[in-house]
Amino acid sequence: MTPKKAKSPKQVLIRFGDMRVGKNSDRSKRTPTVRKIKSAIVPVDRFKVPAGGRPRVETGGAAVANLGAPNVVTPTLAERAALDRIDLTVDIAPERGLLLTNPILVASGTFGYGVEYGEVVDVQRIGAICCKGTTLKPRAGNPPPRVTETPGGMLNSIGLQNPGVDAVIDKYGPIWRGWKVPVIVNVAGESIDDYVEVARRLDGVPGVAGIELNISCPNVGKGGLQFAIDRDAARAVTAAVRRATDLPLLVKLSPNVADVRPIAKAIEEAGADAICAINTLSGLAVSPDRTRALLGNTYGGLSGPAIKPVALRIVYEVAQVVSIPIVAIGGVTSLDDVLDFLACGAVAVQVGTAIFADPELPVRLGDELRAECLRRGLASYKPLIGTALPKRTGAPSAKGAEYRP
Repeated sequence: MTPKKAKSPKQVLIRFGDMRVGKNSDRSKRTPTVRKIKSAIVPVDRFKVPAGGRPRVETGGAAVANLGAPNVVTPTLAERAALDRIDLTVDIAPERGLLLTNPILVASGTFGYGVEYGEVVDVQRIGAICCKGTTLKPRAGNPPPRVTETPGGMLNSIGLQNPGVDAVIDKYGPIWRGWKVPVIVNVAGESIDDYVEVARRLDGVPGVAGIELNISCPNVGKGGLQFAIDRDAARAVTAAVRRATDLPLLVKLSPNVADVRPIAKAIEEAGADAICAINTLSGLAVSPDRTRALLGNTYGGLSGPAIKPVALRIVYEVAQVVSIPIVAIGGVTSLDDVLDFLACGAVAVQVGTAIFADPELPVRLGDELRAECLRRGLASYKPLIGTALPKRTGAPSAKGAEYRP
């Protein structure tokens, strides 16, 4: 009788890179895995037809199944009618009537003057446009390189390149005048006189709906110290601009301070209508050969998803000490980010760095916020504001929260 052939031991398959190899295989022939760094910001097709067909929408306010989430089709007319009844209006400057149709704005420096995106985005569906930083005189900007990608975001050191306030008024004022979307002009300067003069020239210009003060600029009169990191300087520049114009006035906070609350309070007391939080964080990148700083101006402003926790913390802290509206900025890439900022006390958000990867994101977020309100049975998004705030004012993070006893 012929003996049975012994069975060979089973091989344990191991996944390695793109190959499946046996435990007894020649490992020297394996292909190593090559990891590709993916951008932290990627465009998403929100209206792709799902495998299960159309989402079901109950117009009575009970639910909107999957509407506004990835892999969803465009809503029907009936569904759209239900969504349109959701109130997303927000008055950013209650005493001066800067009423926006929705709380999704675009951040300064990421959307140009609005006209650059006109062929790819329906700009009229955005809550408001904060245009590029504008100064009294033209600026050539910083030496290159000016921008570099970082894990979770980007560093930029553009240096406020712009043609000056008069050229901005002449070229873009007539265009903005014909738009229904409000345009808020971001204003920068090196002295209080600079800020005041720009504000005066913008005051009364048709198409200019408001001013956003970028006070993260060097105060030449005080040795180059930024207005934004000194409470008295922030108060002084805000008060001076307030006296110079009747336009709605938003002031943009810097995160590069130990405790932002006294500065925010001073800005409110000086007459600001709203606070924007936050500007970019100061950062640095090193050249590939590691012999110098990469950016031509050495330092740059860090933006993108990486700064969202910092922005959330500052919005959370500022909301507890001021009564004027807060517009949140910092790492908004999805509806979840919007809801987080609203929960921490913001009444609106600005979308910035994510626009470079997904220009339609600001418009889509407005639709998604409506869908979320309808899903929750809300007639307005206002109940979503401040839900994460404490009942009593808490201690700031500057107290050393990470070292609690």
